[in-house]
Amino acid sequence: MQPTPSPLVLTLKLDDTSFNYLDRLRQKYFPPQRNFLKAHITLFHALPSSQEASIYQTLQEFCSSTSLLHLLFPQLRYLGRGVAVEVQCPELKQLRLRLAQTWEMWLSPQDRQGYRPHVTIQNKVMPDEAQQLYNQLVSEWKPFNGFGEGLMLWHYQNGPWSLVREFSFMQNESELNISAPIRK
Repeated sequence: MQPTPSPLVLTLKLDDTSFNYLDRLRQKYFPPQRNFLKAHITLFHALPSSQEASIYQTLQEFCSSTSLLHLLFPQLRYLGRGVAVEVQCPELKQLRLRLAQTWEMWLSPQDRQGYRPHVTIQNKVMPDEAQQLYNQLVSEWKPFNGFGEGLMLWHYQNGPWSLVREFSFMQNESELNISAPIRK
């Protein structure tokens, strides 16, 4: 019996400054025994591996006509058993909607739900621990800007992911003035 191929996960590629800051938060607050991943913004959780060639083609077409995405990380979100950093970007939501319409017949129930982009920095903890971290961080949170530079396609491997391919957005040199905070 052939094993079921692992699903594909699609994430947004962040600029280095935003990624490094958010990943430091994730490494600091996510339970280490459950933290298999770096900081990320997921667009789709389970695309079919059987459609990989078609997915590549679609992503190449979309990314070749998409400019860098201006992101705002305005506030934190309490998740009940974790904490996330919210992401505001109408263009990201529009891109994701267009991809969802293209792949509608393949989408899992989770990927058919409404889309609220975020970066999870803590998850799978007791609610009181999550509430405590949220209360601590929300009082010192300062909104910052960043960029989405492209899309990253991954194979899900029962916890960890392995990168399949990156797809870059068109880049305009004048857009690369990033104002994400440098924090310790």
